[in-house]
Amino acid sequence: MFRTLAFFALTLTAAAQTCPSAPKTPEALAQAEQTWAKALEQHDSATLGCLLADSFQDADPDGKLHNRAETLAGVPTHKPGVNKLSELDPHVFGDSGYIRGLATLYDPEGKMKAQVRFTDIYVYRDGRWQCVAGQETLLPQGK
Repeated sequence: MFRTLAFFALTLTAAAQTCPSAPKTPEALAQAEQTWAKALEQHDSATLGCLLADSFQDADPDGKLHNRAETLAGVPTHKPGVNKLSELDPHVFGDSGYIRGLATLYDPEGKMKAQVRFTDIYVYRDGRWQCVAGQETLLPQGK
């Protein structure tokens, strides 16, 4: 019951927020990923809601699929730490684009916990990039 109420509260918050526009450039895709990482660190569901399309689906490192609602519901309980992004390689093709990169996850003490290679697919709608699909692969430690 609490999870359902939390989801509706997040949905209303995201709907009330005006999502910022972004240019249709590779640099804007890279900035969207940085914004995503920061939103997770700050438990900011509203900001992440602006980046995820209604039809968003993600395949996590375990191969499980998550939709937009499930992804946003997990933001408030995201483990503390820092997500450092590197190797960002964005590509734009008209009103669509994708970005590949490496997310290195650190705990609050600065110890590296994991590295995840990701690919996110975006469409350009309503003057901003919206992620429609993602794929994550957990790298073995030390790679």
